[in-house]
Amino acid sequence: MIMLQSLYTFLLYLIQPLIWVRLWLRGRKIPAYRKRWGERYGFYKDKVEPAGILLHSVSVGETLAAVPLVRALRYRYPDLPITVTTMTPTGSERAMSAFGKDVYHVYLPYDLPGAMARFIKHVQPRLVIVMETELWPNMITALHQRKIPLIIANARLSARSAAGYKKLGKFMRVLLRRITLIAVQNAEDGARFIDLGLKRSQMNVTGSLKFDISVTPELAARAATLRRQWASQRPVWIAASTHEGEEKIIIEAHCELLKTFPGLLLILVPRHPERFDDAKSIVKKAGLEYTLRSTGAIPPATTHVVIGDSMGELMLLYGIADVAFVGGSLVERGGHNPLEPAAHAIPVLMGPHIFNFKDICARLQQSDGLITVKDTASLIEQVTNLLSDDDYRMYYGHHAADVLHKNQGALRCLLTLLEPYLPQRSQ
Repeated sequence: MIMLQSLYTFLLYLIQPLIWVRLWLRGRKIPAYRKRWGERYGFYKDKVEPAGILLHSVSVGETLAAVPLVRALRYRYPDLPITVTTMTPTGSERAMSAFGKDVYHVYLPYDLPGAMARFIKHVQPRLVIVMETELWPNMITALHQRKIPLIIANARLSARSAAGYKKLGKFMRVLLRRITLIAVQNAEDGARFIDLGLKRSQMNVTGSLKFDISVTPELAARAATLRRQWASQRPVWIAASTHEGEEKIIIEAHCELLKTFPGLLLILVPRHPERFDDAKSIVKKAGLEYTLRSTGAIPPATTHVVIGDSMGELMLLYGIADVAFVGGSLVERGGHNPLEPAAHAIPVLMGPHIFNFKDICARLQQSDGLITVKDTASLIEQVTNLLSDDDYRMYYGHHAADVLHKNQGALRCLLTLLEPYLPQRSQ
């Protein structure tokens, strides 16, 4: 155990120069990667209020899943400070846009013993919650030594990841048993953790927090206003969280769809900000007119595409559309969250690569809440079918929303599990 952890730490120190180079290179497209390096090593300019809850969500997806949890904790424990940490600038921006001044926000440092010690001393958490499955050995060890409870929430563990972890043998078993509790999304994930050495008393199946999202009246009103301004008499589809290789497919499909639906508006939202320029180039090359969402301009009738280059607005943009394609699924990225468009009761299309949301997608497919497309031709066919038939479109949208609502409840279960580690609530 000690030897493996020492080797892990040594290698982590060894690759730091490579990490600096990577951050600097990524900073060419996203300047935020060249900022706040001190935080990545446990040095912070601004103070945070200690003795509260620390919640770690690596990047955008985990941060979105954490939104209902953070809001519920703020409501239940209004006097308890909450610090949200991320590892990426996009996750940081999403956290700040979602929570504002209701929480403190800093980067979680790299998993180096000194950096982690400085970080824990700075935050002094009474409870640490890590979203999904980020297992940092030095962080887990440091929290265990200081008797600070650590809970992994909304945990999932793929068969592939479990096979990799299993090669670590006793090291993994000891590491898992230093975690206070793991709240898994389903029994299959739980069984994999048990197989790795987690005690059954350390595991609880809560379901997925991703189901516990909702469209607030304020969001619905904003979406209705934008729809009226942008496309009151035009059909709209959205392609969201797209990756390299997908924007080209989407634009090719859109050009063909325009022949059948001349007024059709596409909202194209690349997953990462560094793809915004590439998306613009692809749209220009196709000879299409576009508007950037970040300008705040109302798209004129001649606009074929709105490029969603603003942060924290994906749920709003879904609310404008009649049909949604969720990206990362036509290329081998594993797909992104199909429940966000489902919350708006619109049909959901995804490619075949959905391993990141395997369980959720299976539930949607079984209930006619998800349509799978394989290529440009099938995407054109399915969008055409949905836009041509109001009943067909409403059928798939309704079933997607129904799956979402029937599987909610993970948040309530998780809040109950957290109660023993937090101050008693006043009645």
